[in-house]
Order: sequence, then C-alpha cells, then structure tokens
Amino acid sequence: MTSADAPDAPQLLDLAVGALGGGRREGQRRMAEAVAEAVDDGRHLLVQAGTGTGKSLAYLVPAVRHAVVDGRRVIVSTATLALQRQVVTRDLPLVAETVGPKLPRPPKVALLKGWHNYLCKHKVTGGYPVDGATLFDLPADPGPGEGAGAEQHPAPSRPPGGSRQGGRRDDAATLADHVRRLHAWADDTDTGDRDDLVPGVPDRAWRQVSVTALECLGQRCPLLAECFPERARAAAREADVVVTNHAMLGIAVSGNPGVLPEHDAVVVDEAHELAERVTAAATVDLSLTVVEHAARLARRHGGTETEALDAASQRLGSLLATAPAERFPLGLPDDLRAAVGAVRDAARELLTRLKPQGPGKGQEAPDAGTKMAQSAVLQLFEVAERMAAEDTTADVLWCSRPPENAPWAGDGVTRLHAAPLAVAGLIRTHLLGEATGVFTSATLTLGGTFDPVARSLGLAGSGGTDETADWTGLDVGSPFDYPRQGILYVARHLPAPGREPTTDAQLDEIAGLIEAAGGRTLGLFSSRRAAQAAAEAMRERLDVPVLCQGDDQLPTLVKAFADDPATCLFGTLSLWQGVDVPGPSCQLVLVDRIPFPRPDDPVKAARARSVEQAGGNGFMQVSATHAALLLAQGAGRLVRTGDDRGVVAVLDPRLATARYGSFLTRSMPDFWPTTDGELVRAALRRLDT
Repeated sequence: MTSADAPDAPQLLDLAVGALGGGRREGQRRMAEAVAEAVDDGRHLLVQAGTGTGKSLAYLVPAVRHAVVDGRRVIVSTATLALQRQVVTRDLPLVAETVGPKLPRPPKVALLKGWHNYLCKHKVTGGYPVDGATLFDLPADPGPGEGAGAEQHPAPSRPPGGSRQGGRRDDAATLADHVRRLHAWADDTDTGDRDDLVPGVPDRAWRQVSVTALECLGQRCPLLAECFPERARAAAREADVVVTNHAMLGIAVSGNPGVLPEHDAVVVDEAHELAERVTAAATVDLSLTVVEHAARLARRHGGTETEALDAASQRLGSLLATAPAERFPLGLPDDLRAAVGAVRDAARELLTRLKPQGPGKGQEAPDAGTKMAQSAVLQLFEVAERMAAEDTTADVLWCSRPPENAPWAGDGVTRLHAAPLAVAGLIRTHLLGEATGVFTSATLTLGGTFDPVARSLGLAGSGGTDETADWTGLDVGSPFDYPRQGILYVARHLPAPGREPTTDAQLDEIAGLIEAAGGRTLGLFSSRRAAQAAAEAMRERLDVPVLCQGDDQLPTLVKAFADDPATCLFGTLSLWQGVDVPGPSCQLVLVDRIPFPRPDDPVKAARARSVEQAGGNGFMQVSATHAALLLAQGAGRLVRTGDDRGVVAVLDPRLATARYGSFLTRSMPDFWPTTDGELVRAALRRLDT
C-alpha cells in the first residue's frame, strides 16, 4: 500500500473519533490535515489548539499514518507525566486499534525515558557497591536531564513518621522501608519504569535501585538480557511511533542526539514548555558537595588517591563560602575561575588513572564501583571545564546561596551554576536539523502572534504573518465560547503590587470575591509567601475550607479541591499549568499579580540584556513574553468544558493601565472584559445559586 492508496488523515481521524462515540470537530480536523501536510512536505508547523479541540488524536492519527505508510519513524514528546500517560495508555492504543486495520500493518509503539527512570536489576541484586554517601549527601540530581529535576514522578507515599516532603527529612528507617518496597517491586514489574510504581518513592530511595547511563556497565553487565532501559531502547529502535518527554529532547538538544532513535519527524505537545525544559536539561551546577562526592567514589571504588582533587576542593570551598550570590556577566571572577580550573585539571588527571587499560595489557574492564567513580569524575570534569573556559559568553554563570531559614532553601549548599544564554540555536540545530517539527499547545500565540514562540524554537520571525519559508502557524481555535462562558476582571482600583506579598486592599478584594463565589476558587500567586499569607488571612475571615500548596502532596490537594465545590486552593507555579478541574469546583481563578520573572532571575536577566544589546526590547521579548505565557496558562484553568462558567480575576491594575497590558490580554482566552467589581461579584453570586 502506497501513501496514495491509504486513507487520508481526516478519514482515519473520523474512525478514531467514531470509536470514542464523538462527532466531527472542525478544529480537530483542520489540525489533522495540517499535521499530515507538514510531515509529508517537511515543513515545520506551529498549531495552537484550544482546550477541548482533541489535539492528541489530531496529531497522533497523521503521525501513525506517516510512520507506517511511509516507513519513517515519528517521535512524540510531552512535557507532563499526565499527558504522557494519556497518550500511551489511552490515545495511541485507540488509534492503533481503529486506524491500524486501514494501514499496511499494525503500528508499533514504544515509550522511552531517561536511563535513570528505570530500575537496574544488577544494582538490586548487589552488583553495585553500597555507598553510604548515597543516602545522605549525593548531589540533588544524578545527572543532566536524568533526575527528578527534569521529570515528574508519582508522589511518594507518606509512611508513618515520614515528613511531608517525602524524602528530605525521612529518617534512615523510613528510607530503608522504601528501598525494601523497591526490591520487592523489582520481582513483579515488567517495565522497571519508575512511573509505574504508585505511590512513588523519594529520589534518595530510587537512587538505591537505579543507575545513570554513565554508570551502566552496558554490554559487560551480567544481567544485560534483563536490562529494562536496554529493552526500552531496543523497542524504540523497532517502533513506528516513540513517545518520550521534553527532558529527553533536552538531553538530545544538549549534544547527545543518540538518546533518541533515528526519526523523520518530531511532534512536541505542550510545546510552550520546550524552551524552558531544554534550558533545564542544559543547566549544570558545581558545589563543594559534588567535588567531595566524586573524590570519595574515586578513593573507595577506584582505588586511587585524590590528593590533587582534595586540595582543589578545599580551595573552591573557601572561595564559595564568601562568593557573592549574583550573576557573573563577564565570566567567573579570576579567583573562582582559577579554583574551578584546578578542579577541572585534577578531575582530568583522575580520569586518566581511573581509565582501564586495553584488554591486551592484562587489565579487566571496569567493575560497577569503578564505573560509578568514572561517572562522577567525568561529570565533574565536564562541568568544571565549561565554567572555567576562556570564553563563557554562550552561558549564564551565577552563584546561589539560599538563606537557611527560607522554605525554598533546599539543602542550603552554595553552588555555581551555568545555563545556556539561548537555546533556540540548539533546538534548531540538534532537533530540527534533520527532522520536521510539529509544535502544538493551547498556548502558542502570545500577543496575537506565533513569533515569540517561533523565535524560542529557533525558527525565524514572520513579522506577524505567521508564515515563513520554512514554517507555518495555524490557530484552529477552541470549541468554547469564551466571551459567554467567562469574565476577565481586572481590579483597576487596587494599588500596583509592591514588595510586600499581599496588601490589605488586595486581601479585602480576595475575600469579597471568594465570598460571592461561595468558595470554588483557584488562587494563583506569584510567590509561596504570598499564597501562604493569603491563605492564612482567608481562613481567619471566611467560613470556607482554604487549602494551600505545601499542606499536602499536590495531587491530594487538587483532588480535595475538585471534590468539594466550597473549597479554595491557593498555590504557585505548579498550579498555573496542568490543573484540570472542570465543573462547579473552579468558578473563580484569582491571579495576584502579573507573573513577570523575578528581577533576580539570572537567566531571564541575562537574556533580556542580550536582546537589548542586539537592539531589541528585552522587557517585551523576555519578561512580557514570560508573563503572557503564564497568564494564558493560568486563565486557561477556568473553562475546561462547554458547560463551565466563571471569572478570571487579576488583582494587578497594570493589566488595564500599562502599555504592555494589551499584549498580555491578547495572549489570554477571549473572555468578556470588565473592571467593575460589583458586577463581577453579582455574577459570581448568580453562579453559586
């Protein structure tokens, strides 16, 4: 069967939708046609599809058809675990079942994640040495793009006596309980995939049963035939469609393209998050803890002395103790750069001694302990080499020292960080160099144009026409009637937000709106401090339940919010995106202020400065674009079905008074706008009856 003989994408889409008992949706059909044309012609596509469009089927059907009929593999990537599960467990099986019989053969599908996301059977059976440091002072993440900092996982259970954080303050007995559970699970799991373990376990427990790609023994592993990550990669190499996540794309874009099988096209869902995920995957840090950990592994498992690295570590530690917590626009200060250079040189020399001799010289291949040491020292060398380079203009370098009493302080360790100044070129070169890109989200047009997102993906600006020589932008709309279903209320009478987390006038406004709504409120705040202050004030003033992020695991809080319409839920960034609570439980979405990036955000500040030096408007291209994206996502929490009604209330008058306000509002759903608070409260009271 040739491409000309096979049913076209819209015809196949009708089959899949019909199997669900649904009807034809014009936006979904337009999207399927555009995706099919893009992958066939090799032309990049940006397609905005509002909530309710059914965009997953709209890209999966043409992707499967293209992969099977033309024999060209397609990668599908999602940002969130929830969407990945939906695609793998619901949408793709439906497409395979309904569309497969109309194609030359049934489609083959695989799921692919980072190495560290899979359980290592060799480690579980004692093949790797037990390292006491692993329990208490390992670096926060096991490697770039491979740890919890790159991907979400099911929330850990909270054993008796365990902390709410589920890991940082768990005592040794609790940690041992988690590890024993993992060892039992190892005998039952068919995939070894961390996300199949529900409830989950803390990162420290998972590290006891997993390895990074650098630590893996590879072909020399005695349990290679049972290796879960190898099985996943073998399946991906044979699959027509491979489902992965943005963290994996970030690893590929950062210079490791081999983590993905060869492919002809890549479909990126939740594409508005891709640039940030790539930035996160390409960001590294260096601390005294990291250096000491690498040295300890080299001594313990590599059987070598580490005198030079120990001396470099002491020098670095003394300088970090007094280093300013700031960005270094001209590169590291001379003394810090010299200290990091000494770490680099010592790590390079240590790598030479850890490297095994060739087989002809009577040396055996490295054992598991040596591989652990090599991995830690190699990562240390690469990070130090990057930070101490002669030219660091492609990176943003800074030092962080969280105050010990801050709730977000983590472990309080002083760290040096390096992040890419720009990722657009990386995405263009390493992701789109040989493959066609299809990018989709409910939020791709900012200020009424695709240009800001296109630029972030390495695609040329269109000048507002949403079409260039190599990409097309398409907005297929939404099935919802936003002007009739929602109100956008800007509290123009309030004072502009200042440094304080909340003001009395703002709290009065919040209380009046929640009282009129009868609870039913999702509060989106710019900081944890503001969310907590508002929650405490509302608990004192109102007779409705008020939950706040941090009170419990986020999924537990969202479920409690959805189950009881009288309940309010306040929180920060995690609630702005991905919370899906249709129906009467969410009829008021509160936004405390325009979510500009923090003034001390080193990466955003450096990027804005770079735009200005090139003659552009750094505020609009960086800060306003960041705020527009979050406002669009946050406002999108209100209307999730055709029956939803409610209000998005922005308590920041600048949305109505500032020149950039129209750019921000054009990025949001087209709700009916007003600044009349009494009208809004009356509308909320009517909804509550």
